[in-house]
Amino acid sequence: MNRCRNPEHPHCTVWVLPGDGVCAHGHAQPADSDPSPAPAPAALPSSFDAISALRSRSAAVPVAGERAAPVLQRPQLHISGFDPRAAGGRQAIRLELRGMPMDCAPEVRMLVRSSLRLHGGERYAFQRTSRGDWRPLFLEFSSRGLEHGQYRIEVELHSHHPQSPEAGRTWTCSPVILVPRQDASLGEIHQAFLATHKNVRVMADDAGIARVNAPGGGRVDIDVTARNASIAQVNLEAQTGKIDLGFSTIAWDEDLIEIDLPAGATPHPCAADSACLVHAEADSATQRHVRVFALDECVLGRFESMEPEADLLLAHYGAQGEDHGGLTRRISGRHAVVRRGRLGWEIEDVSRYGLLVDGVWPGKHTPVALRAGMRIELTASIKGIVSLEVTAVMAHALVLHRLDGGAQAECFYLMAPELDPSASPGACQPRASALPLLFHRDGGFWLRDRASGKDTPLAPATEGARLGGLGQRVRFAASAYPDARIDRRGAGERRSRVLAPIYHA
Repeated sequence: MNRCRNPEHPHCTVWVLPGDGVCAHGHAQPADSDPSPAPAPAALPSSFDAISALRSRSAAVPVAGERAAPVLQRPQLHISGFDPRAAGGRQAIRLELRGMPMDCAPEVRMLVRSSLRLHGGERYAFQRTSRGDWRPLFLEFSSRGLEHGQYRIEVELHSHHPQSPEAGRTWTCSPVILVPRQDASLGEIHQAFLATHKNVRVMADDAGIARVNAPGGGRVDIDVTARNASIAQVNLEAQTGKIDLGFSTIAWDEDLIEIDLPAGATPHPCAADSACLVHAEADSATQRHVRVFALDECVLGRFESMEPEADLLLAHYGAQGEDHGGLTRRISGRHAVVRRGRLGWEIEDVSRYGLLVDGVWPGKHTPVALRAGMRIELTASIKGIVSLEVTAVMAHALVLHRLDGGAQAECFYLMAPELDPSASPGACQPRASALPLLFHRDGGFWLRDRASGKDTPLAPATEGARLGGLGQRVRFAASAYPDARIDRRGAGERRSRVLAPIYHA
């Protein structure tokens, strides 16, 4: 007699007579191709082995009657070094890639977005070592001036092979960082952030607490381990003499979720939500810098080289050219917001000094619909600091030209992210009609030829190309202000970006 050999029911222990097609539970038995006695069935794995294999994914647990299947490693982002007690100060957490497939690119690009004040920018790159593992990265941030609570960090990882774009892969995860109150205790931090209590022995794992009480005298050697977002608490109130304690910081693993690309999709060679077209030989009819933005909300504000509060930075142009002091200081850090609302493009005054739309102050926090030919004055109290004119209002984009001393220096091309231009050109003045037709898609900027309708992705590699039939050498820069050194540390919480998949070359 043999035990049930149905591969779909490996835990069935019912005995089956030779020649029977089913067992007593109705499980079909495989046909005997060899009349020789069947070998003794393999021992079934224990529940501990099965659960351990499912959790670790490090080794396959063979099931009786089945061939061991290859185990798929689960890619994870390991985060360590986080100390929630350092609220308001500067922190650096360590990021490590684990379980990544071997067919991904030698360099994996990481895009980070958060309301926390990021000190190292938003773009990073993991590099594979000669041993096959990955060099760790450090993400520096601070919570200075932020309200206590939980803050999400959006992480996108992109593996892109330049030789084979179809082999590109994308992963995402969303770790949560706690910003506690300044006077919060360790127990309160655990209760608010980890949301679970587990009284364990001396080791704490999976969001647990290790509590150790050591009353009395004498020598006490304690080995306390807290792993994977756990906290260890040791009470040595009655202990005298020298005490050496070492506690590790909080660490945990975030599962990386792979996103499938649409069939036939081609990664954009340069992911950006702000850029600039630089004319190498600008004349009286063109601007040297055409600054383009693709944001849900574009904030207009004062030009600051260190931690600006706005996306579109404005400075006063005097007799000596651009002046970052003087009248420029009369522009608020966040002066106005331009967005695409239900009724089209609109502007809203959020400043201290006000603005004028066609010579009239619309009132603070009162959106005003924009039309071609409208004039915007910053500020309402002093005229001539910055004067803008709406030269094009299209379904997907808005164009602003300067009317002041910076008229030859720059103009602004604001567009809705991930929105193709419509067949209708909209209301455009001649100055705006001379600009190339730009739009934002797949996380980057594109140029559409008006004659042929062909779409071309824009990247720094297109330097020297004739864009839009301008007849001039134009350089594409993946920064809105390539002529100035802008440090945008901490600007993430002030920007409203679209979280579309972004691909890097």
